Amino acid sequence: MEARFNGMKAAPGGYGAMLGLEKYLQECGLEQGLLHLIKLRASQVNGCAYCLDMHWKDLRAIGEKEQRMYSLDAWRECPYYTERERAALAWTEVVTLISDGHVPDAVYEEVRAYFSEKEMCDLTLAVAAINAWNRLAISSRTVPGGYQAPAGKAAH
Repeated sequence: MEARFNGMKAAPGGYGAMLGLEKYLQECGLEQGLLHLIKLRASQVNGCAYCLDMHWKDLRAIGEKEQRMYSLDAWRECPYYTERERAALAWTEVVTLISDGHVPDAVYEEVRAYFSEKEMCDLTLAVAAINAWNRLAISSRTVPGGYQAPAGKAAH
């Protein structure tokens, strides 16, 4: 696979704005492990090879358990995730697949039980951001494999 274009070089202002949102998300108070889990899950749904590579590496760097990463696409059937994480993963899927019936009230109520209003906004911003990154990477054919995760703190 060969990259089509380098958006960071061609449109640095737009990419800079996206990086500004990422900076906000890193400081918003949501758990880093949770943010990476939802980024990985949305990337699985969207089939974004570059972002899958990135977020597996990011999760490993913060000490996430391999079992939880390997089973993420079957999170509903696995006991490895907290109720808060399950709510966030459900939200991630319905927001990512928003054209398949919008966001059902039942999922909203489930998420509301575990997240404050601000956290719900931040969670939604995180899902919107990874969906945008997925679309940018897929359309430009960003080549996976070269990303190196920064050293991080433990996920849990």
